[in-house]
Amino acid sequence: MNWFVAFFSTGIGKKLLMSLTGIFLILFLVVHLIGNLQLLNDDGGKSFNVYARFMTSNPLIKTTSYGLYLFILLHVIVGLTIALYNRTAKGSTYAVSRLSPNTTWASRNMALLGTLILAFLLIHMGDFWLKMKMGVLPEVSYEGETGVFRDLYARTSEAFQNPVIVAIYVVGMIVLSFHLWHGFQSAFQTLGLNHRKYTPAVQFIGKVYAILVPLGFALIPILFYLKK
Repeated sequence: MNWFVAFFSTGIGKKLLMSLTGIFLILFLVVHLIGNLQLLNDDGGKSFNVYARFMTSNPLIKTTSYGLYLFILLHVIVGLTIALYNRTAKGSTYAVSRLSPNTTWASRNMALLGTLILAFLLIHMGDFWLKMKMGVLPEVSYEGETGVFRDLYARTSEAFQNPVIVAIYVVGMIVLSFHLWHGFQSAFQTLGLNHRKYTPAVQFIGKVYAILVPLGFALIPILFYLKK
C-alpha cells in the first residue's frame, strides 16, 4: 500500500491519476447528457422524473455515484497540486507554456478552467441535487408507475425560465468545452496511447466531443427558456 501512495505522490503518478479520473469523468458526461435529454421529452416530465428516481435509488447507481464524487475530488485536488507545483517550478500557471510556443490557451489555463467548472458544479448540485436529497421538491405520481416521484422536472423547468441561470449554464458549458478540448487528448497522451496512425483520430474525436457534449448540455436550458 505504501508503494501505491508513494507512486501517486510523484509527478508521473499525479499525471496518471489525473488522466484516469479524467477519462472516467468524460465517460460519465455522456451518460449524464443522455439522462438529461429526457427533459426534452413531451410527457410533462414523467421520463425525466422516473430517470432521476432510478439514479438516486438504485443501489448499484448509488454506489457508483460515491465513486464519482471521489473521482471529482481527486481530479480537482491533483489538478490544483500540479498547477501549484508548475507555478513554483517554472513561474508559470501551466508548465508547458514554457516548453512550447504552440500550446493552446486552454492547455495553459487548465487549472483556471477546472476551478470555474468546480464552482459551476457546486451551484448546479446545490440548486438541483441537494434540493432533491433534502426532500423539499413536491411529489408527483404517474399512471403505470409505482410509488411517488420528486418533481425535479418542475424545479428544472422553473430554473430555466430565469435568464441569469440560463446564462450561467451556457457560460459553464463553454468553460467545460475549453477544458475538454485539451483534457481529452492529454489524458490519452499521458497514458502513453500515442501512435502516429491513431493519434490524429483521437485528437479529432476529442475535439468533436469537446464541442458536441457541452453543446448538448447548453441547448437544454436554452430550449426551456425559449419555450416560455
